[in-house]
Amino acid sequence: MTSHQDSKSWRVVSTSHGDLAVADTGGGGTPVLMIHGNSSCRDVFSRQVGSELSRNHRFITFDLPGHGQSTDAPEPRRTYSRPGLADCAIELLARLGVSEVILLGWSLGGHVAIEMLSRLEAVKGVVISGAPPVRPARMSEGFLASPANGLAGRGELTELEAQAFAEKMFGSDAQRFLRSAILRTDPRFRPYLFEALRAGEGADQRRTVETSLAPIAVINGETDPLVRLDYFDEVAYGNLWKGRCHRLPPAGHAPFWQASARFNVLLDAYLTDVEHGIGGGNSSRSHLPA
Repeated sequence: MTSHQDSKSWRVVSTSHGDLAVADTGGGGTPVLMIHGNSSCRDVFSRQVGSELSRNHRFITFDLPGHGQSTDAPEPRRTYSRPGLADCAIELLARLGVSEVILLGWSLGGHVAIEMLSRLEAVKGVVISGAPPVRPARMSEGFLASPANGLAGRGELTELEAQAFAEKMFGSDAQRFLRSAILRTDPRFRPYLFEALRAGEGADQRRTVETSLAPIAVINGETDPLVRLDYFDEVAYGNLWKGRCHRLPPAGHAPFWQASARFNVLLDAYLTDVEHGIGGGNSSRSHLPA
């Protein structure tokens, strides 16, 4: 698959979970590891990496195993779960020599980020989008519907199904490379991921964000059709940035794509605060629009 981020060079980093396609903007400051969602690719963050933000912040993007230009996992049962993907990302950071990191995770990537937060002291902060921090075996608390009408957990997808999946994730602005990313994804990935979820594998993500002192930014789309936005507001975060969960109109499940300008303003402010040691607000009940 041809990289949509043609202005950024990338390289292959070998891990026990497969060979990963990785792009790094370089620069100073704490690296920001950006983790994409189910059946997507690193190029979904092009509206952040290709923006003015990259002048002041170092962004590292990568394709998860079985996605994009990364190889399929050599041991798919080991890798294709939230704990497995978190282990992969932690191994990647070690390969890159990153000792401190800020995580930005979207959808599945947000859950992977929270999983990493539960076990990695090097995490200075986390941004989650479209990823309700739910308890094991209680996924329904944070979601309105089965992701993409069940397509998110299905193996082989037709081109029409891939287009429907892309539109559910990105709305009418779903570009061709997004459909291509869905079709490229290892067909074992989706069913294995959901099998692991049903088995309750992974950390108690609600407990993780409620007990962590790392500042957590929550930035969702105001019209996200998949997640229950009020659930985010019910969580008693240990350190919620600005003391509120942000909702960006008119975005759906991918505000970093559908409302990128507003998302980038918040992201820049958050990253600047974390770099200067400014914490959150600890009040997790407000859900005023951004």
